[in-house]
Amino acid sequence: MTPVIEVIEASRWYGQVVGINDVSVALPSGVTGLLGPNGAGKSTLLKLVTGQIRPSTGQVRVLGEPIWDNPPLMARVGFCPEQDAFYDQLTGRRFLEGLLGLHGFTRADCRELATRALDVVAMQEAADRKIASYSKGMRQRIKVAQAIAHDPEVIFLDEPLNGMDPMGRRHTVQLIREWGAAGRTVVVSSHVLHEVEAMTPRILMVNQGRIVAEGDVHEIRALIDEHPHRILIGCDQPRLLAARLMDHEDVLSVRFSAEEGGVEVATARPDRFYSRLPEIAETHGIRVDRIFSQDDNLQAVFDYLVR
Repeated sequence: MTPVIEVIEASRWYGQVVGINDVSVALPSGVTGLLGPNGAGKSTLLKLVTGQIRPSTGQVRVLGEPIWDNPPLMARVGFCPEQDAFYDQLTGRRFLEGLLGLHGFTRADCRELATRALDVVAMQEAADRKIASYSKGMRQRIKVAQAIAHDPEVIFLDEPLNGMDPMGRRHTVQLIREWGAAGRTVVVSSHVLHEVEAMTPRILMVNQGRIVAEGDVHEIRALIDEHPHRILIGCDQPRLLAARLMDHEDVLSVRFSAEEGGVEVATARPDRFYSRLPEIAETHGIRVDRIFSQDDNLQAVFDYLVR
Protein backbone atom coordinates (compact mmCIF):
# COMPACT_ATOMS: atom_id res chain seq x y z
CA MET A 1 0.00 0.00 0.00
CA THR A 2 1.21 3.53 -0.79
CA PRO A 3 2.42 5.13 2.44
CA VAL A 4 0.60 8.26 3.57
CA ILE A 5 3.14 9.00 6.30
CA GLU A 6 6.87 8.35 5.86
CA VAL A 7 9.53 8.79 8.52
CA ILE A 8 12.96 8.11 7.06
CA GLU A 9 15.96 7.64 9.40
CA ALA A 10 14.66 10.48 11.57
CA SER A 11 16.13 11.51 14.90
CA ARG A 12 15.24 14.39 17.17
CA TRP A 13 17.44 15.61 20.02
CA TYR A 14 16.69 18.13 22.75
CA GLY A 15 20.22 19.10 23.72
CA GLN A 16 21.65 15.94 25.25
CA VAL A 17 18.24 14.26 25.47
CA VAL A 18 17.14 11.95 22.65
CA GLY A 19 13.43 12.18 21.73
CA ILE A 20 13.51 9.62 18.93
CA ASN A 21 16.54 7.87 17.48
CA ASP A 22 16.96 6.78 13.83
CA VAL A 23 13.30 5.93 13.28
CA SER A 24 12.07 4.71 9.89
CA VAL A 25 8.44 3.79 9.33
CA ALA A 26 5.85 3.98 6.53
CA LEU A 27 2.15 4.08 7.40
CA PRO A 28 -0.70 3.50 4.93
CA SER A 29 -4.26 4.84 5.15
CA GLY A 30 -6.54 3.52 7.86
CA VAL A 31 -5.99 3.51 11.62
CA THR A 32 -2.60 2.88 13.19
CA GLY A 33 -2.13 2.66 16.94
CA LEU A 34 1.02 4.25 18.33
CA LEU A 35 1.69 2.39 21.54
CA GLY A 36 4.27 2.94 24.24
CA PRO A 37 4.80 3.80 27.91
CA ASN A 38 4.97 7.40 29.04
CA GLY A 39 8.24 8.99 27.90
CA ALA A 40 8.77 6.47 25.10
CA GLY A 41 8.93 9.09 22.33
CA LYS A 42 5.32 8.98 21.08
CA SER A 43 4.69 12.71 21.49
CA THR A 44 7.98 13.61 19.83
CA LEU A 45 7.10 11.42 16.87
CA LEU A 46 3.66 13.01 16.61
CA LYS A 47 5.15 16.51 16.72
CA LEU A 48 7.47 15.57 13.87
CA VAL A 49 4.74 14.17 11.61
CA THR A 50 2.49 17.19 12.28
CA GLY A 51 5.24 19.65 11.41
CA GLN A 52 5.52 21.20 14.86
CA ILE A 53 9.22 20.40 15.17
CA ARG A 54 11.93 19.65 12.66
CA PRO A 55 13.95 16.41 12.76
CA SER A 56 17.56 16.83 13.82
CA THR A 57 18.42 14.33 11.07
CA GLY A 58 16.35 12.42 8.51
CA GLN A 59 13.11 13.18 6.67
CA VAL A 60 9.40 13.28 7.47
CA ARG A 61 6.83 13.22 4.66
CA VAL A 62 3.03 13.32 4.81
CA LEU A 63 0.86 12.79 1.72
CA GLY A 64 4.05 12.68 -0.34
CA GLU A 65 5.40 16.07 0.80
CA PRO A 66 7.78 17.27 3.51
CA ILE A 67 5.64 18.42 6.43
CA TRP A 68 8.11 20.88 7.95
CA ASP A 69 7.48 24.54 6.99
CA ASN A 70 4.66 23.54 4.63
CA PRO A 71 1.49 25.44 5.69
CA PRO A 72 -0.70 24.26 2.77
CA LEU A 73 0.04 20.65 3.74
CA MET A 74 -0.57 21.33 7.44
CA ALA A 75 -4.08 22.52 6.51
CA ARG A 76 -4.79 18.94 5.35
CA VAL A 77 -3.80 17.56 8.76
CA GLY A 78 -5.73 17.50 12.05
CA PHE A 79 -4.06 17.17 15.44
CA CYS A 80 -5.46 16.52 18.91
CA PRO A 81 -2.65 17.21 21.42
CA GLU A 82 -2.31 15.52 24.78
CA GLN A 83 -1.95 18.85 26.60
CA ASP A 84 -4.85 21.28 27.00
CA ALA A 85 -4.49 24.69 25.32
CA PHE A 86 -7.81 26.52 25.55
CA TYR A 87 -9.20 30.02 25.86
CA ASP A 88 -11.29 29.08 28.87
CA GLN A 89 -13.63 32.08 28.66
CA LEU A 90 -14.77 31.06 25.19
CA THR A 91 -17.61 28.63 24.65
CA GLY A 92 -16.83 25.37 22.89
CA ARG A 93 -18.59 26.65 19.77
CA ARG A 94 -16.69 29.95 19.67
CA PHE A 95 -13.41 28.12 20.24
CA LEU A 96 -14.00 25.94 17.18
CA GLU A 97 -15.22 28.85 15.06
CA GLY A 98 -12.12 30.87 15.97
CA LEU A 99 -9.75 28.08 14.95
CA LEU A 100 -11.65 27.50 11.71
CA GLY A 101 -11.36 31.21 10.96
CA LEU A 102 -7.57 30.86 11.18
CA HIS A 103 -7.85 28.26 8.41
CA GLY A 104 -9.39 30.96 6.19
CA PHE A 105 -13.02 29.78 6.19
CA THR A 106 -15.78 32.34 5.90
CA ARG A 107 -17.86 33.17 8.98
CA ALA A 108 -20.81 31.17 7.64
CA ASP A 109 -18.60 28.17 6.91
CA CYS A 110 -17.04 28.43 10.37
CA ARG A 111 -20.49 28.19 11.97
CA GLU A 112 -21.51 25.25 9.80
CA LEU A 113 -18.26 23.29 10.26
CA ALA A 114 -18.19 23.95 14.01
CA THR A 115 -21.76 22.71 14.39
CA ARG A 116 -20.96 19.59 12.38
CA ALA A 117 -17.87 18.80 14.49
CA LEU A 118 -19.83 19.31 17.72
CA ASP A 119 -22.42 16.85 16.48
CA VAL A 120 -19.75 14.28 15.64
CA VAL A 121 -18.23 14.34 19.14
CA ALA A 122 -21.64 14.52 20.87
CA MET A 123 -21.05 17.96 22.43
CA GLN A 124 -24.17 19.77 21.17
CA GLU A 125 -25.70 20.28 24.62
CA ALA A 126 -22.54 21.87 26.06
CA ALA A 127 -21.54 23.78 22.93
CA ASP A 128 -22.56 27.20 24.29
CA ARG A 129 -21.09 26.76 27.76
CA LYS A 130 -17.70 28.25 28.61
CA ILE A 131 -14.81 25.82 28.35
CA ALA A 132 -13.83 26.75 31.92
CA SER A 133 -16.90 24.82 33.10
CA TYR A 134 -16.07 21.65 31.13
CA SER A 135 -15.05 18.37 32.74
CA LYS A 136 -11.83 16.67 31.65
CA GLY A 137 -13.76 14.35 29.34
CA MET A 138 -15.62 17.26 27.70
CA ARG A 139 -12.36 19.11 27.15
CA GLN A 140 -10.98 16.00 25.48
CA ARG A 141 -13.97 15.83 23.13
CA ILE A 142 -13.60 19.50 22.17
CA LYS A 143 -9.94 18.83 21.34
CA VAL A 144 -11.02 15.98 19.07
CA ALA A 145 -13.64 18.28 17.52
CA GLN A 146 -11.06 20.96 16.61
CA ALA A 147 -8.84 18.25 15.08
CA ILE A 148 -11.56 17.17 12.63
CA ALA A 149 -13.60 20.37 12.11
CA HIS A 150 -11.76 21.39 8.92
CA ASP A 151 -12.24 17.88 7.43
CA PRO A 152 -8.55 16.86 7.27
CA GLU A 153 -7.25 13.92 5.27
CA VAL A 154 -4.87 12.83 8.03
CA ILE A 155 -5.74 12.88 11.75
CA PHE A 156 -3.28 12.56 14.63
CA LEU A 157 -4.67 11.94 18.13
CA ASP A 158 -2.34 12.03 21.14
CA GLU A 159 -3.86 10.09 24.08
CA PRO A 160 -7.42 11.17 23.12
CA LEU A 161 -9.19 8.92 25.66
CA ASN A 162 -7.46 10.33 28.76
CA GLY A 163 -10.06 11.54 31.24
CA MET A 164 -13.09 10.40 29.26
CA ASP A 165 -15.89 8.51 30.96
CA PRO A 166 -16.78 5.02 29.63
CA MET A 167 -19.49 6.38 27.30
CA GLY A 168 -17.14 9.00 25.88
CA ARG A 169 -14.42 6.40 25.38
CA ARG A 170 -16.80 4.04 23.59
CA HIS A 171 -18.08 6.84 21.34
CA THR A 172 -14.56 8.05 20.47
CA VAL A 173 -13.30 4.54 19.74
CA GLN A 174 -16.24 4.01 17.39
CA LEU A 175 -15.52 7.32 15.62
CA ILE A 176 -11.89 6.34 15.06
CA ARG A 177 -12.95 2.98 13.62
CA GLU A 178 -15.43 4.71 11.29
CA TRP A 179 -12.84 7.21 10.07
CA GLY A 180 -10.45 4.38 9.23
CA ALA A 181 -13.18 2.42 7.43
CA ALA A 182 -14.00 5.54 5.39
CA GLY A 183 -10.43 5.70 4.09
CA ARG A 184 -8.99 8.40 6.29
CA THR A 185 -5.54 8.06 7.79
CA VAL A 186 -5.63 8.12 11.59
CA VAL A 187 -2.70 7.74 13.98
CA VAL A 188 -3.74 7.45 17.61
CA SER A 189 -1.30 7.18 20.50
CA SER A 190 -1.90 5.45 23.81
CA HIS A 191 -0.06 3.70 26.62
CA VAL A 192 -2.95 1.25 27.13
CA LEU A 193 -2.87 -1.84 24.90
CA HIS A 194 -6.54 -2.81 25.12
CA GLU A 195 -7.61 0.73 24.09
CA VAL A 196 -5.61 0.48 20.89
CA GLU A 197 -6.80 -3.06 20.23
CA ALA A 198 -10.38 -1.76 20.26
CA MET A 199 -9.53 0.73 17.49
CA THR A 200 -7.31 -1.14 15.06
CA PRO A 201 -5.36 -4.37 14.53
CA ARG A 202 -2.34 -2.39 13.20
CA ILE A 203 0.01 -1.07 15.85
CA LEU A 204 3.43 0.51 16.15
CA MET A 205 5.26 0.04 19.46
CA VAL A 206 7.75 2.68 20.60
CA ASN A 207 10.17 2.56 23.51
CA GLN A 208 13.16 4.72 24.42
CA GLY A 209 12.85 6.62 21.14
CA ARG A 210 12.92 3.57 18.88
CA ILE A 211 10.43 1.32 17.09
CA VAL A 212 10.57 -2.00 18.94
CA ALA A 213 7.71 -3.79 17.16
CA GLU A 214 5.37 -3.16 14.23
CA GLY A 215 2.54 -5.09 12.65
CA ASP A 216 -0.74 -6.81 13.38
CA VAL A 217 -1.81 -6.69 17.01
CA HIS A 218 -2.17 -10.49 17.06
CA GLU A 219 1.49 -10.85 16.09
CA ILE A 220 2.49 -8.40 18.81
CA ARG A 221 0.29 -10.27 21.26
CA ALA A 222 2.29 -13.41 20.48
CA LEU A 223 5.47 -11.57 21.44
CA ILE A 224 3.90 -10.30 24.64
CA ASP A 225 2.58 -13.72 25.58
CA GLU A 226 6.14 -15.04 25.52
CA HIS A 227 6.94 -12.58 28.28
CA PRO A 228 6.82 -14.48 31.61
CA HIS A 229 4.25 -12.65 33.74
CA ARG A 230 4.40 -12.57 37.52
CA ILE A 231 0.97 -12.52 39.12
CA LEU A 232 0.27 -12.08 42.84
CA ILE A 233 -2.91 -13.72 44.10
CA GLY A 234 -4.25 -13.03 47.59
CA CYS A 235 -6.43 -15.87 48.89
CA ASP A 236 -7.54 -17.75 52.02
CA GLN A 237 -5.95 -21.11 51.05
CA PRO A 238 -2.59 -20.36 49.39
CA ARG A 239 -1.19 -23.92 49.73
CA LEU A 240 -4.22 -25.50 48.09
CA LEU A 241 -4.21 -22.91 45.31
CA ALA A 242 -0.47 -23.43 44.70
CA ALA A 243 -0.96 -27.17 44.42
CA ARG A 244 -3.78 -26.83 41.92
CA LEU A 245 -1.95 -24.24 39.81
CA MET A 246 1.12 -26.43 39.45
CA ASP A 247 -1.01 -28.99 37.60
CA HIS A 248 -0.90 -26.74 34.50
CA GLU A 249 2.05 -26.63 32.11
CA ASP A 250 1.81 -22.90 31.39
CA VAL A 251 2.54 -22.15 35.09
CA LEU A 252 6.33 -21.83 35.28
CA SER A 253 6.66 -21.41 39.05
CA VAL A 254 4.70 -20.76 42.23
CA ARG A 255 6.01 -19.34 45.48
CA PHE A 256 4.37 -18.24 48.72
CA SER A 257 4.29 -14.54 49.54
CA ALA A 258 4.12 -14.14 53.31
CA GLU A 259 3.94 -10.34 53.14
CA GLU A 260 0.93 -10.35 50.83
CA GLY A 261 -0.75 -13.46 52.24
CA GLY A 262 -0.99 -15.37 48.99
CA VAL A 263 0.98 -16.88 46.14
CA GLU A 264 3.09 -15.40 43.38
CA VAL A 265 2.82 -17.18 40.05
CA ALA A 266 5.01 -16.94 36.96
CA THR A 267 3.19 -17.90 33.77
CA ALA A 268 4.06 -17.86 30.09
CA ARG A 269 0.40 -17.61 29.04
CA PRO A 270 -1.27 -14.88 31.11
CA ASP A 271 -4.49 -14.78 29.08
CA ARG A 272 -5.01 -18.52 29.55
CA PHE A 273 -4.11 -18.27 33.22
CA TYR A 274 -6.57 -15.46 33.95
CA SER A 275 -9.41 -17.29 32.19
CA ARG A 276 -8.75 -20.51 34.14
CA LEU A 277 -8.26 -19.04 37.63
CA PRO A 278 -11.96 -18.40 38.48
CA GLU A 279 -12.85 -22.01 37.68
CA ILE A 280 -10.02 -23.36 39.86
CA ALA A 281 -11.04 -21.13 42.77
CA GLU A 282 -14.73 -22.05 42.51
CA THR A 283 -14.11 -25.79 42.13
CA HIS A 284 -11.90 -26.00 45.23
CA GLY A 285 -13.70 -23.43 47.39
CA ILE A 286 -10.81 -20.94 47.43
CA ARG A 287 -11.70 -17.32 48.16
CA VAL A 288 -9.57 -14.98 46.03
CA ASP A 289 -9.35 -11.49 47.54
CA ARG A 290 -7.17 -9.73 45.00
CA ILE A 291 -5.10 -10.25 41.86
CA PHE A 292 -2.22 -7.99 40.93
CA SER A 293 0.49 -8.13 38.29
CA GLN A 294 3.17 -5.49 37.95
CA ASP A 295 4.08 -7.17 34.65
CA ASP A 296 0.72 -6.24 33.11
CA ASN A 297 2.01 -2.72 32.50
CA LEU A 298 3.55 -1.75 29.16
CA GLN A 299 6.92 -0.77 30.61
CA ALA A 300 7.58 -4.38 31.62
CA VAL A 301 6.55 -5.63 28.17
CA PHE A 302 8.78 -3.12 26.40
CA ASP A 303 11.73 -3.87 28.65
CA TYR A 304 11.28 -7.54 27.72
CA LEU A 305 11.11 -6.80 23.98
CA VAL A 306 14.19 -4.57 24.11
CA ARG A 307 16.18 -7.27 25.93
